[in-house]
Amino acid sequence: MNLKNIINDLKELSNPKKYHNPISIKNVNKKTLQKMLNTMIIIRKTENKLAWGKRNNLIGGPVHLGAGQEAIAVGVSQNLKKTDHVFGAHRSHSHLLALNPNFYKLFAEVLGKKTGFSKGMGGSMHLFDKSNGFYGSVPIVAGTVPLAVGAAMAAKMKKKRDIGVVYIGDGSVEEGVVHESFNLAKIQKAPILFVVENNLFASHMHISLRQPSDKISRFAVANNIPFKLEDGNNVVSVYKSSKKLIDSIRSGEGPALIELITYRWYGHVDWRDDIDVGVKRSLKDVKNWKLRDPIQRLSKSMIKLDIWSKKKEEILNNKIDKKIQTAWKKAIKDPYPSADSTLKYVYSKK
Repeated sequence: MNLKNIINDLKELSNPKKYHNPISIKNVNKKTLQKMLNTMIIIRKTENKLAWGKRNNLIGGPVHLGAGQEAIAVGVSQNLKKTDHVFGAHRSHSHLLALNPNFYKLFAEVLGKKTGFSKGMGGSMHLFDKSNGFYGSVPIVAGTVPLAVGAAMAAKMKKKRDIGVVYIGDGSVEEGVVHESFNLAKIQKAPILFVVENNLFASHMHISLRQPSDKISRFAVANNIPFKLEDGNNVVSVYKSSKKLIDSIRSGEGPALIELITYRWYGHVDWRDDIDVGVKRSLKDVKNWKLRDPIQRLSKSMIKLDIWSKKKEEILNNKIDKKIQTAWKKAIKDPYPSADSTLKYVYSKK
């Protein structure tokens, strides 16, 4: 297939040479900006530690990393409540940590320890943190989408102002259940936000080899669902646009979709860059996308307005590094689940 045949509806948003400059942080208070910066740094360092652990054979199962995509979950999560129902996919460390930055429990889970989020039974892809509104991630592509619509419908039937949120990738829309979910959500006015993390790759294949257009929000148009299309590496844009959509959903206007253009720094799975995987995933592209680093773009903007400094960031980085190291050492020493617990969580006690 000729890669030039794809319709580039995303235009400059998918160009790795664009959007390297600091971002506008107008009308966002200092406390929110600092919180988002702090959380993105935590997520980045947590995933880099997991990459290190996998590379050194300390982690047994697969680890799907999303370094470079932190702004999406962090920006969206600023507008969520603990009573909302959030569902992830298979690359969901950031979705969980944006709601609850407990990297120790994530380390323990990925290492298979009973102190983890899923008691060591789930690993990297089966995460669960109900008390903070995270209702699960799965390795089945699009597996959580209908569950999120169901959770949204339940909230509507109970006359609550809670919403459902589901994170999906550009590859997920190639599953029929996603389109069934779009249709049902629209017809039933389900209070749900579909968050599309369009990183241009589904596993090892570039979107140009899979779809006639690189714009996923065209499916929102097909279902008459309101949507926003944004630079997914601009945490302020993500925060502001998702707020508008979520406010509308909570007011009873029905579902909405936000498509966020981003790029994962690591390969599809584990610690490698996998620069030869897929199509056009070259070392040059990876390097250029790293210049669109959501952390650095926010940090530089805050420094420019004199509400942050390189010294403060250095202190913060050192502080988080120490906590990461302490948490990792603790998780390594934690016990594994006992053999007799293998079947304990298969059936509900109810």
